[in-house]
Amino acid sequence: MQIISVENVSYSYDKQNMAIKNVSFSVQRGEYVSIIGHNGSGKSTIARLLNALIKPDEGEVTVDGLSSLDKKNLFEIRKRVGVVFQNPDNQLVASIVEDDVAFGPENLGVPREEIGERIEFALSAVGMTEFRKSSPVRLSGGQKQRIAIAGVLALKPDVLVLDESTAMLDPRGRKEVLDVVEKLNKEQGVTVISITHYMEETVRADRVLVMDGGELILQGCPQEIFAKKDVLTAIGLEIPPAMRIAEKLVARGVPLPSGILTEERLGEELCKL
Repeated sequence: MQIISVENVSYSYDKQNMAIKNVSFSVQRGEYVSIIGHNGSGKSTIARLLNALIKPDEGEVTVDGLSSLDKKNLFEIRKRVGVVFQNPDNQLVASIVEDDVAFGPENLGVPREEIGERIEFALSAVGMTEFRKSSPVRLSGGQKQRIAIAGVLALKPDVLVLDESTAMLDPRGRKEVLDVVEKLNKEQGVTVISITHYMEETVRADRVLVMDGGELILQGCPQEIFAKKDVLTAIGLEIPPAMRIAEKLVARGVPLPSGILTEERLGEELCKL
């Protein structure tokens, strides 16, 4: 069942240079979609359009049948689509973790008893329950981003949009966050739209959209996208390092399974040899 529809959408910040040009795609409920592209390709503009932070100049964005062009729908759209941005420090507003997670529901007027339940649910979902009384300033970057995700989850959104949410994290922090997001998608049924420039992150997705110069130039499953190496290279993107290594090993006669290999799985396969 379709939850997001983007139809022939264009948007310009300055009315001259188009950030998004005639982009169309849809997202199914429960799907995990990655949107990739280099800086300035229009990825973050899409995140803002999906959450109705901005409205299309042309075309239409609908969330669960609600058009962002209608002002009456904005509150409901923003409840349904939660966005986690790049810098977790910009999203943390309280001095105690559980207070930070409660901030959104409190502003929605959620009853106090239910807020407690939502805090428990959100912190458990991101594996941060033991830190509920901690100060966010004492947490690692990956832990802070997991708290930022918990704050969004406490709003009970249907769609979780990650706008370059791992860009400021080290590899360990990125893995922590991505593992949490994948778990939410697979076990909780949360629709995920991950906007990133890290190609290796897209291997977790059901489908990948490739942006360049404000246009959607490719879409398909990760394996289909990575097969377009010439196109990706031309726009400054590369296939994940694990896949490049795997290709070289296969070329030298090392037996490896076909398909997409993450760094973790590549390591496992090499240990079998």
